[in-house]
Amino acid sequence: MPSIIFRYLAKEMLQVMLAVTGIVLLIIMSGRFVNYLAQAASGSLNADFLFAIMGYRLPEFLVMIIPLGLFLGIIMAYGRLYVENEMTVFRATGMSQGQLLRMTMIPALGVMVVVAVLSLFVAPKGIQQVEMLLTKQDSLTEFDTLVPGRFQPLEGGSRVTYTEALSDDRQLMQKVFIASRTNDNSSAAMSLVLAERGRISTTEEKGQRYLILNDGFRYDMTPGMGNVRVIEYETYGVRMEERTIKNEISREQALPTDVLMKSDDTRLIAELQWRLSLPLLVPIIVLLAVPLSRVNPRQGRFVKLLPGVLLYLFYLALLMFARSAVDDQRIPATIGVWWVHAIYLAIGLFLVSQETLQLKLGRSKANA
Repeated sequence: MPSIIFRYLAKEMLQVMLAVTGIVLLIIMSGRFVNYLAQAASGSLNADFLFAIMGYRLPEFLVMIIPLGLFLGIIMAYGRLYVENEMTVFRATGMSQGQLLRMTMIPALGVMVVVAVLSLFVAPKGIQQVEMLLTKQDSLTEFDTLVPGRFQPLEGGSRVTYTEALSDDRQLMQKVFIASRTNDNSSAAMSLVLAERGRISTTEEKGQRYLILNDGFRYDMTPGMGNVRVIEYETYGVRMEERTIKNEISREQALPTDVLMKSDDTRLIAELQWRLSLPLLVPIIVLLAVPLSRVNPRQGRFVKLLPGVLLYLFYLALLMFARSAVDDQRIPATIGVWWVHAIYLAIGLFLVSQETLQLKLGRSKANA
């Protein structure tokens, strides 16, 4: 009988957990995708990197969403069992509060292992790949991210580039317009370059790239002044500045876990403690979710959902505060984020013991 109940409870809990995780992941991924899509449309992000960045960031999202999905899965699944009196039947067959907690903890430990693998190994590797893509993005010139039919501001707005049409290999342009300022203030001299055609040319010796414009005009002027110099040209070459790619990893989130473990830097220690906190979160939220899932059938299954979500979000907020405090050396690294887990572990044990005491008190009153 306990084996049958265990499989039933695990199935109900994991089904709701996967549903909640999928919905929350879809919402977050959609928001991020729209944000990246807007950057790609404006030319600030290469469209070729869009889906790669989303894929590499998926583990980073999952490691935050899965514990929430487990927490809500327990509350919602067990809440339904209480409302439909199935949990009452299980209790009548002799299942105790401790047995329910152990049956819930077994699949939760499997979830804990998944979160640990994602947090310690997979997510940092994905963030590292994203950083490499963004570094490669920074090394691209404005013409590598140029969007046909759109005025694209670059270099802090000091230059605006436009092309009416662009070939698939991004080497040939039609109807090119380039406006640039020589200084940052609005009264600085400006130059406008117009061309019927443009192409990217690369020298064989040093690999330096040039923008070769054909059949156009260049206008040099100063706003507010009447003097305008006009130059008509058949061929006009513009050297494209090449940006160097930095190979080193600057974000601590992208560093491998073994590197963090060998470091004495408080910034890296804070990151390591954060990665360890995410899997440690799982068994503690089980202690919170199991007693919170117990509801009166007349109250409905969602009555404790909002308090539970607020309790979970405050847990994460405290962890983030502790991580920031360790990073800024306001809290010693030896204390770190562990005090937050200790507080919520005490809360979870209190909720579990409170329910047990209530059951014993109810039985004693019934026997009396």
